[in-house]
Amino acid sequence: MVSGRQALAASWYDFPQYYDMAFRDETRREADFIEAACRKYCPFPVRRLLEPACGTGRLIVELASRGYEMSGFDLRGEPLRYLRHKLVRRGLRAELFQADMADFRPPQPVDAAHNTWNSFRYLLSEQAARRHLQRVAQSLRPGGIYILGFHLLPLDADEECTERWTARHAGTRVAYTLRVLATDRRRRRERLRISLLVRRGTDQLRLRDEFQFRMYTASQFRRLLRQVPELELCDVYDFWYDIDQPLELNDEISDTLFILRRKGRD
Repeated sequence: MVSGRQALAASWYDFPQYYDMAFRDETRREADFIEAACRKYCPFPVRRLLEPACGTGRLIVELASRGYEMSGFDLRGEPLRYLRHKLVRRGLRAELFQADMADFRPPQPVDAAHNTWNSFRYLLSEQAARRHLQRVAQSLRPGGIYILGFHLLPLDADEECTERWTARHAGTRVAYTLRVLATDRRRRRERLRISLLVRRGTDQLRLRDEFQFRMYTASQFRRLLRQVPELELCDVYDFWYDIDQPLELNDEISDTLFILRRKGRD
């Protein structure tokens, strides 16, 4: 572990153990919601699921432990290596491969897919986002669903936003600070910085990473969906994961989970 006051400028995806800790507390609730959505919206029993941009695979591990046949992919090799080690330790299996969100093809069709935490917004152009949705639609069997979660931009959103939270695991404490550095509504770009302060005993690591997200209002996402006629919007939820409380897609909602279903029948 690197110590000192100066922050190491590096991708936090290259430190998958700390990335994994950041969202671990949400894993069970997310998995419960995915199961509930599959029961509610799929006209068949769901057995095989795909996670695009799976990263360290919190949900792949959790859902595999519940008996699902899991597959997933990510652009980066380090999170996938970390995920493979986790699966081996747990005695679980999943089909993993390295690929881009805008250009992938799973080995076989799946019943459902999920991507719940903003990875979709790494696709910085309309063309890349459209290709991703088209690839997902091609991966789903007719009637299968895609659970897609990301933050929309309400019209009255505060452009200067900072979130802070902490996570602990096995003697390690990580403090996270996520800050919006700049927004460009015309180009639909948002620049963010994630800072980590990792402490384990007397050792510490400071890590800083900057990246860009594409921005979406409700109407902009509706316009994108119209370009992918293979998918229909069934319902919208927020990050409370209450399957009995679908919401209206409008300019006030921010934390958004979309249930998209591939049209047609088997």
